[in-house]
Amino acid sequence: MAFFFRNKTKNDLAKSTKDLLSRLWQPQSSQKNEEDLAKLLAQMRLVLQGTQETESSPEQVSQLVNSIIHEDLLYILARSIHLLPFESRKDSQTIFSYVLRFKPPNSMAPDPPALAYIIDSRPEVIVELCRGYEHRESAMPCGIVLREALKHDAVAMIILYDQSGADGKVSKIEDIDPDTKQTGDGVFWRFFPWIDRGAFEVSTDAFTTFRELLTKHKQLVSHYLSVNFDLFFKRYNGILVQSNSYVTKRQSIKLLGEILLDRANYNVMTAYVDRGEHLKLCMNLLKDDRKMVQYEGFHVFKVFVANPHKSVAVQRILLNNRERLLNFLPRFLEDRTEDDQFTDEKSFLIRQIETMHRNPNESMSR
Repeated sequence: MAFFFRNKTKNDLAKSTKDLLSRLWQPQSSQKNEEDLAKLLAQMRLVLQGTQETESSPEQVSQLVNSIIHEDLLYILARSIHLLPFESRKDSQTIFSYVLRFKPPNSMAPDPPALAYIIDSRPEVIVELCRGYEHRESAMPCGIVLREALKHDAVAMIILYDQSGADGKVSKIEDIDPDTKQTGDGVFWRFFPWIDRGAFEVSTDAFTTFRELLTKHKQLVSHYLSVNFDLFFKRYNGILVQSNSYVTKRQSIKLLGEILLDRANYNVMTAYVDRGEHLKLCMNLLKDDRKMVQYEGFHVFKVFVANPHKSVAVQRILLNNRERLLNFLPRFLEDRTEDDQFTDEKSFLIRQIETMHRNPNESMSR
């Protein structure tokens, strides 16, 4: 099967694949079209990877990658992957990942040519990969490719600063203004419903990519969260932290704690713990019926209490609930007897609450 199209040149291979992918979107796409496409994708994978018996040819690989770029194949492949059968989706993911990593021998360019092409000229490829989460079939292959691409800050910028609608134009890197507040209409903001309301495999993979995006690009994300603070945390707290899904709720609270405790996000953390409504949300998490939600909520709650510059609003909430907290915390998750760090942190918080002034102290806040 792999050599069904063995007489095609590498240029023909990419062009024929593009033509067959285009036909998938026609109302009467035939079974033969899918079969021929599967054969082309399989051969393309073999050209790039080789087999157990035969290594790939660097010259042929370079020709094929250049042809894929020239034909703009990655865009239509990203857009169409959910229409493909299972084995073809696997081949597509392999092709995508390989092409994004491939650098010609002796190349002095800093980035692989396909990645440079996407970043400089075709950021729509990245947005279409994100939209793979709209379909259960494409969630995993698109997610794998996205996380490979997200090793580069420029790809993270494309996702974060996209403001296109379903058919809108995607901004190029040189047109992005990091100081402009986002509208909440771009592809990044679609991750919230994908995580909260998607099928399990969609939600799980989308969260993995979401976490990668927010934790691996520290300076970029710190500035982004500072500029878009209100919009981001309104959606994060309202959709993810208060999700009806136990898995989404727990992992979102844990990620929130990681974001706040990251040194790169110091300004974001101080802004977050200044808000009384954020503290109320965390205190409600301590009362959740599920112990792991309580535990992850504790690691956010402790940031409020340990903050030496508590806002008046936060002081007032803690003082109004002082007695309840001092009765509650000693018994909170008391079965975690082997977790010495948790026990020490809980004791520290109790002492902090005990020694607070009885009236809010404006000089404590910044």
